[in-house]
Parts: sequence; C-alpha cells; structure tokens
Amino acid sequence: MSEKDTIAIQLVREALLQSCAPGAATAEVLNKVGIDPALLDSSDARVPATAYARLWRLLARRGDDEFFGMDPRKLKSGSLEFLCRCSMVQPSLAAGLTSGLSFLSLMLERLPAQLVRQQSLAEIVLLEDDEEPRRAFTYFTYWMIVHGVACWLAGRRIPILAIELRCPKPDFCDDYRVMFSENLRFDRPRTRMIFSADCLDLPIKRSAEELKRFLAHAPANILVKYRDPESLASRIKHDLRQVPAERWPETEALAQQLCMSASTLRRRLAEEGQTYQGLKDSVRKELAIVWLAEPTISFAEIATRLGFADASSFYKAFRKWSGSNPGHYRSLILNEAS
Repeated sequence: MSEKDTIAIQLVREALLQSCAPGAATAEVLNKVGIDPALLDSSDARVPATAYARLWRLLARRGDDEFFGMDPRKLKSGSLEFLCRCSMVQPSLAAGLTSGLSFLSLMLERLPAQLVRQQSLAEIVLLEDDEEPRRAFTYFTYWMIVHGVACWLAGRRIPILAIELRCPKPDFCDDYRVMFSENLRFDRPRTRMIFSADCLDLPIKRSAEELKRFLAHAPANILVKYRDPESLASRIKHDLRQVPAERWPETEALAQQLCMSASTLRRRLAEEGQTYQGLKDSVRKELAIVWLAEPTISFAEIATRLGFADASSFYKAFRKWSGSNPGHYRSLILNEAS
C-alpha cells in the first residue's frame, strides 16, 4: 500500500465512536498516530491509509479489542494472529474460511457467520438474530478482516460480486465501494458477501515466516488496496459510466479526447497496471451486477445496454468475469436460489 492511498475522515470518526472517549483522549490518540485532530471537523478531509492502520493498532492495544468495541465480547489482541494460524493449516481456502469464520463466531457474540456454496457462487452470510442491525461500519470492518485474510490465504485478491447489508445506507460509503465492490445494497433481509466459488478450491500454502511478515504489516495490508481517485484509470472509468456502451470511444478517439497519443495512453495505463479493454470490462461487470438485481430488466436488454451483439455474448462475458452465469447470479441475489 502506497502512502498516497487515503481513508476518508468519516471512517476515522467511526473507529473512534465506541473505542475512545471524546475530547482530550481523542486528540491524544490522533496525535500519536499522526492525524491532525482538527481534521475531524472537516467533511472532505482524508488521511493516509497507513495513519488509519496505526490508529487501528493503537486502539486495539489500549482497549484490548481488535474490533473497535463494537461487540459485547472483545476481539482480544492476538485474535487476528490466531485467526490466520487456524486458517492457514487448512488444505484449501474453503476449509480455511470455514475454520476462520468458526473462530470469529465464537469470539464475537452478535456476528455468527457461515460459508455457503451454491453451484458457481459462494456467500458468507451473517446469521444475526437481533431485530436491530449493526451500523454499516461494524459490518464493513468485519468484511475487511475476513476478506483481507482470505486474500492473503489465497495469495491473490478475491473479487467481490456484491455485498448486501441489513442496515440503512450510511451518509458516507464512497470508500466502502472502493474497498469492496461498487455493488453495495442496503436495507436487505440479511448481511452477506457474494463471490465466485472457484476460489474456494485454491490451495493454502503459507509458511510461518510469511505469517510473521503479514502480521508485521497488518492491518495496513488488509485495508484493501485503494485506487487513486485522480488516477487516469479512475477518470476513464468515471467517464465510461456516464455514457451508453455503444458510444464508448475506441483507443485512438479516447487518446484524442485526453489530448495525448494512443501510445502514451497505453503506456500511462500500463504504469497503473491497467488496459483500456480491462477498464471497459470492469465497468460492464459493475453495471451488469447492478442490473441483474432488477428483475424487470431482461438479459437481452442488459446485453444491449452493455454493447453486446446478443444475450449469448453477454452470458459468455459474465461467466468469464464472475465465474457464474447471469441466471444463477440473479436467482441468488433475488433470494430465489434453492
């Protein structure tokens, strides 16, 4: 994670809410981790992700709780390490996740969880029995831990297709979309994270030395890698979302719009680890998973909106993107899957 990556000040406020007394105590904590307390009064301030990680660690040490005091039971210091240790000895990611979720379900009173595999899709479901949902920050902190550890166990980033939450949409959720998925749905019957089941079969091959390195940099390395909102790739994706797919420019035309040559465009995107085709596919996937959650929009219409020649081409592309066919994804997201 580079120093240019930042966290919204709103998430700093959320972290302090139940884990630090307001006033002088808050100012002392923020000063210790290199965050100016005056930023709390700003609505658009951002702080380095590394500073947010230092805040997380300091609050965890002071309260002996790695979950910001958001559950009646403390997630005591050392829980993340034990979670990794009990998961990394399993043969596959499915077994590792099951083991890790069982541990978290024992440690946290109000967030029992279960891994469910349904054909080509998988979901981690929180089995809450409380009438009142938790606040969004609580859920997203839980997903940050679970998803971050899962990516480390697998040795690669696991794309999230959707996250549904029981709570209302918070006033601020831009960073959550960057951390997890553009497809966030609130006021849902249950809280769950949906992803391709293919990754569950990945073998876990982590050594004690790798665990030591991982923990040395945690939780900065489980604050899922941020995109620079000012990056060229982010700007292009923003622009693509504003117009129908059939009007998306070809590379030469896009370069001309950006006042650069096509070769410069390709080079700058490559420096960010991107390609123009990859950006177009990413936006198509984002739009597809949003429209698939709307039962009134047919597969043929989605295909047309995304610029595909027919529904068959859309089916093939969606399976390539997500590991699932659109029909199965729609049935799961609409709670119709058996």
